Amino acid sequence: MMSWIWSALAAFGSGALGAMGLGGGGILVIYLTLVVGMPQLQAQGVNLLFFLPCAVISLIINAKRKLIDWRNALWIALGGLPATLLGIWLSDLIDARWIGYIFAGLLIFIGVRELFSGVAKCSFFAKKESKKP
Repeated sequence: MMSWIWSALAAFGSGALGAMGLGGGGILVIYLTLVVGMPQLQAQGVNLLFFLPCAVISLIINAKRKLIDWRNALWIALGGLPATLLGIWLSDLIDARWIGYIFAGLLIFIGVRELFSGVAKCSFFAKKESKKP
């Protein structure tokens, strides 16, 4: 019973973070691999299946709010499709353990980058200008 509750909380948290554009899929993959013990590639597949309805709902809401730059979105999608095919091909060539290491490295890199970009924007750490006449 408790495993169902944890899975529901992980799904809810991933959906909420994903809807805000904060990478909820990364959280779900981490949960599935570390807590559930699912193999990395299978967790990525579950994540993709989970992502589809969340993406559709987010797309509808953000389109109604006029928050989507459709021109840029089209160019990004056109670039993303060949990259997706390349990723699928590479995942067949690379051992699943290494895919997990690459995924972990990307999460660490993005986390550190975001941490320090947030620190630079924080008014507490911002450079104080002197008020000399």
